[in-house]
Amino acid sequence: MENKQIINYPKHLAIIMDGNGRWAKKKGMMRIFGHQNAVDAVRDSVEYCVEHRIEFLTLYAFSTENWNRPKEEINGLMELLVKFLKKEFEKLNKNNVRLNAIGNLDRFPTKVKEELLTAIAKLEHNTGLTLTLALGYGSREELQTAIKNIARDVKKGAILIENIDEKTIQKYLYTHDLPDVDLLIRTSGECRISNFLLWQIAYAELYFTDVLWPDFSKKHLNEAVLNYQQRERRFGKTSEQL
Repeated sequence: MENKQIINYPKHLAIIMDGNGRWAKKKGMMRIFGHQNAVDAVRDSVEYCVEHRIEFLTLYAFSTENWNRPKEEINGLMELLVKFLKKEFEKLNKNNVRLNAIGNLDRFPTKVKEELLTAIAKLEHNTGLTLTLALGYGSREELQTAIKNIARDVKKGAILIENIDEKTIQKYLYTHDLPDVDLLIRTSGECRISNFLLWQIAYAELYFTDVLWPDFSKKHLNEAVLNYQQRERRFGKTSEQL
């Protein structure tokens, strides 16, 4: 089997899954049709990571701003999430995938939240790929929450202000048990981050593709990884220091 340390696969891959609505519009269908056909791209991405021993995959599934979309689209997305969890559970378990979720789940319907938390609990002892779904997620909200919690602990005397450093902040983020992102991919031709993992992508390599998410396959993901492997990640150092 390929050695990812030598071939230099990203340890943590994050994807902004964009373009479902435009994909559906091109076919003369409603936006929800695009979301329904996006599951294959999710499945391909998970399988690719399992096959190439990528340890962490984080998918931007539903942002804090997505709550502003039409109610029927939101309801459709909630139904799709439940269907995905039920349909893909056995395959995730067979592939030793651990499921995780980040974001504010309090606004999610009880049925959806319970289904998600049940799946997470059943898969928590798996030791392969960690699949994280960003749901009700917004990076600014995440940072605001972290700052409030740090301030609360400073007030209680649990933390000294002079001891607050990057590691301290990391412990208060939703992603406290995840490494920083190595490669961030956004589909659909948009070249922006959209409030996704702003702290965690500080030194990530960014890759933008015109492919709409429902059309995104293992082939396209492999192209992104190959592009990543050709880059020199210096983290502030010079080439000579590496």
